Amino acid sequence: MACQSLKYESYFDNLIMEVITNVEWLYLIIGIVVGLVIGGICMSIFYKRGLSSQQKQLKEDLAKSLADSEKIIANARKEGESDKRELLLQAKEEISKARYELENEAREKRQEIAKERNRLEQKEENIERIQASCEKKQQEIEDKQLRVNELEQKARELEARKQSELEKVSGLSISDARALVLEAAEREYSHDLAQMLKQMEDKTQQDADRIAKDIIVNSIQRYASDYVSEVTVSVVNLPNDEMKGRIIGREGRNIRAIETITGVDLIIDDTPEAIILSSFDPIRREIARLTIEKLVVDGRIHPARIEEMVKKSEKELNQVMKQEGDRAVFDTGVMNLNPELIKILGRLKYRTSYGQNVLQHSIEVSWLAGLMASELGLDVNLAKRAGLLHDIGKAVDFEQEGTHVQLGVEIAKKYHESPDVINAIEAHHGDVEPRTAVAVLVAAADAISAARPGARRENLETYIKRIEKLEEIATSFDGVEKSYAIQAGREIRVIVSPDKVSDDEMIIKARQICKRIEEELSYPGQVKVNVIRETRATDIAK
Repeated sequence: MACQSLKYESYFDNLIMEVITNVEWLYLIIGIVVGLVIGGICMSIFYKRGLSSQQKQLKEDLAKSLADSEKIIANARKEGESDKRELLLQAKEEISKARYELENEAREKRQEIAKERNRLEQKEENIERIQASCEKKQQEIEDKQLRVNELEQKARELEARKQSELEKVSGLSISDARALVLEAAEREYSHDLAQMLKQMEDKTQQDADRIAKDIIVNSIQRYASDYVSEVTVSVVNLPNDEMKGRIIGREGRNIRAIETITGVDLIIDDTPEAIILSSFDPIRREIARLTIEKLVVDGRIHPARIEEMVKKSEKELNQVMKQEGDRAVFDTGVMNLNPELIKILGRLKYRTSYGQNVLQHSIEVSWLAGLMASELGLDVNLAKRAGLLHDIGKAVDFEQEGTHVQLGVEIAKKYHESPDVINAIEAHHGDVEPRTAVAVLVAAADAISAARPGARRENLETYIKRIEKLEEIATSFDGVEKSYAIQAGREIRVIVSPDKVSDDEMIIKARQICKRIEEELSYPGQVKVNVIRETRATDIAK
């Protein structure tokens, strides 16, 4: 407060001195003005009357002017003194008013500071109280934890002592006793277990079948596409049979050049105006087809021209594959794919699996997985992305070592796909367990797309081996007399011996056969297992 008072007094003294200085300057200015006026009058008189003749009159006028100026100065001084007193009075009033306002403001500030100090002190007291309470509770918790640890230690000691006593009394170890109990329980409750399993399966089957059928049927109805089975050969039409000789060339140099550069076998037989290209690599086969068509149109067929046309066809095919990849991404609505990954995806245009075009299959799987994810309230975009990329490994599996699942996982990791997409790729054939619902949907969509009538075909040898393996798995179980694979391997009927397999054991036997089939066979769609047990009563009438 003393500092503030000194500050205010200094401010007021400065203000008064400024007012006094301004009054003194006013007096000085008035004197200068009066002097200038008198000088002007004297000069005027001097020029009008002349110094020689009117010197006396000039002195009188000068004396009079000096008297008048002194009177003016005296009057001005009186007026200045009066103005000075008025200014001093006004300044004192303003100073008094300003001092009053500043004192009020300072008083209010002191009151606010006091209130804020009280609030802070109260908060500090509350914090100290809470901290003390927390420390007390922490100590109580630590004490209780120590007591719990002591009780747990005692319980473990008692449990160990009890087990030791039981082993001494029974003469069996814990593992032997557990095995005996489990064996007895299995013998006693096998019937109840089978019935319970059947009831649970029936109930779950009814609910799951209804919901799954609704989802799958709805998804298939909303997306439908046509399939044309593709083969591993291509036919190139020629304008005439003479062109065959030109393609063969002198001593077969042209056909050898085509086969060497493209890696494709050319079959030239008696088929009129056509040659056949054979290769399991669809990309090479397509390059060879484009090359021969260009050579036929150009008419110049020789090894140098063949090599030039092959390079041109490769560039054209790379552009086509890029466009096919872009089309697949656009059709499915999958965004933000790496450009190199889109190129690899476009290669699937020329890849088939059991006659099914893999790119078209991937697009269908993407749509089916997305539709089912929408029905179940899952991430539709993630399901579409995983479905589109699930067979990406088939684009390079004929060039690199490994299964298409392993290669697909490597490609997805290389281009930084999410862990959920990678899991869907490696789990769609059951190589690993699916960790997300999207991975399960992709596997289901893959099976639906592959199992549609006409979508795939397999050669006779593979078909026969699969049928034989089905029957072999079924007959390997005890109590099975015969097994028959029907409906192109989509159903197997297993006939069991009635004296070895009971009605209750039939359910367990069917489950065991299904599990073996899932583990050892690779097949599109699903396989239905029917276990049949027949009881006959025979008598002879005499």
